[in-house]
Formats: sequence, C-alpha cells, structure tokens
Amino acid sequence: MKKLIVFYSLTGNTRALAKKLALKLKADVLEIKTIKTYPDDYDVLLGLGQREIASGYIPQLKPYRIDYSQYDAVLIGTPVWWSSFAPAVKSFMRTNNWTGINVYPFATNEGTLGHTPSDFRKALRGANVAPVLSAKFEDGELVTPDADIDEWLSLIK
Repeated sequence: MKKLIVFYSLTGNTRALAKKLALKLKADVLEIKTIKTYPDDYDVLLGLGQREIASGYIPQLKPYRIDYSQYDAVLIGTPVWWSSFAPAVKSFMRTNNWTGINVYPFATNEGTLGHTPSDFRKALRGANVAPVLSAKFEDGELVTPDADIDEWLSLIK
C-alpha cells in the first residue's frame, strides 16, 4: 500500500511529526508552501492568523503536482490555528477532488483541536475521513505518547 503525507508547517512542529510518520509508514511526503510568507514576530502572527481564520482567507500555494490515484491513503497534517486547520491546508483541500480517497488527518496543537475534526469532514466531502490525530506540543517538543500515535497509525489501511 502506498501512502502520501501532505502537511503545512509554520513553526516546524507539524513538519517534525510528518517526518516521524513518514519514517514509520515509508510514505511519500509533500510540504504545502504558501507564496506569501508569514511574519516572524509571534504577536503579529497571532493577530494575522486570527484574522485569516475569521475571514475564511485562502492563500495562494506554490505549485505542486500529485496523482492521488497512486496512493491508498493520504495523511493531511496541519497546525491548529484558532480552533481550525491553517488557511494553507484549507487552500490545498479546496483544489482537489476527494471523492473516494482515504484521508487520515493529523493536527499539531498546544492542547486542543477546537472544531478541526468537523472542519476536516466538511472540507473533505466525499472522502473517507478517519478520526483526527491530535498531537500536542509544548515548547516545540512532542508530548503526545508514541503509543497514542501508533494506535492512530493502526487505522491506516
């Protein structure tokens, strides 16, 4: 079975988890990148992120090419921004037809997924969407136990 991990990461937490999952699954990896860069100032970034989520902002992405028919499973990773997935992930999901695709979402956060699981189900209409893996980070370190991650990985068919 061939697997693809697609993710967006701003601070590196989601990238670190995606790499960990890719090693365990021997999966192909695609990092979503926006054309516009985000500010380094954390306080400015927080305000900007909140406005983007509230307004439904859809950023332009750098070009990529994927043939989903090659994959039995697609894992989609995002940081949680204001209780949802990052706008870049929203943009990515809007540009694809998900009908019949087995999707396994994962989300990095500092304590809560908010409404990320229901947002994934709405955005991925037609897909077979698995429960979202919640991966908690504290100060850049993954604190979710490996056993929890392995249990979620066991869902992947």
